[in-house]
Amino acid sequence: MRVDPAVVKIFAENVRADIIQRPAGLNLDAAIVQKIANKVKVFQGMTHDCLMSTLAMAEHMPHKAGDVVFNEGDIGSSFHVLIAGEVVIEKTRGDRTVTLATIGSGECFGEMALVGNHLRSATVRASRDSVTMRFDRERVDAYPDSAHIIYRNIARVLSTRLDISSERLADLALRSGETEAPPLDQLAGN
Repeated sequence: MRVDPAVVKIFAENVRADIIQRPAGLNLDAAIVQKIANKVKVFQGMTHDCLMSTLAMAEHMPHKAGDVVFNEGDIGSSFHVLIAGEVVIEKTRGDRTVTLATIGSGECFGEMALVGNHLRSATVRASRDSVTMRFDRERVDAYPDSAHIIYRNIARVLSTRLDISSERLADLALRSGETEAPPLDQLAGN
């Protein structure tokens, strides 16, 4: 008996959907969904149905100004999309805190925990009252139709951020008089 691979895939996705519980759904009207589709880079390229399924797996997270979303060094397995408000990304060095970036609505953060290291590399703090949608790795991975798009778009976001960081690092090196960087394996702590 020959089994159709498409039937196996559908069956596996249905089993995953039954096992992994979705959080209480967000009530998003069509205008908000369209705004998310247009503005949030991590969802670019999704069909309307795929986007609706993806948004349904998110957990709605309000944050008051000053609240910490997560701390540097925390174990993480989710990423956030900022729907409203503003957050700052901070890194601690000794007794000093450096602000690495300020992020506004439509941008994502925490995605490194999804694709790599499980420890948070920075602290994220709400600088204004904010609302995020949190996406857990298990839920994202359970829906391959949206997962491959999310991961591809996260790679694009991280690549852009790496380009910006490289430019800033080069500018900083020039200001400090350094013209040669240490080998990459030394920078990574290897």
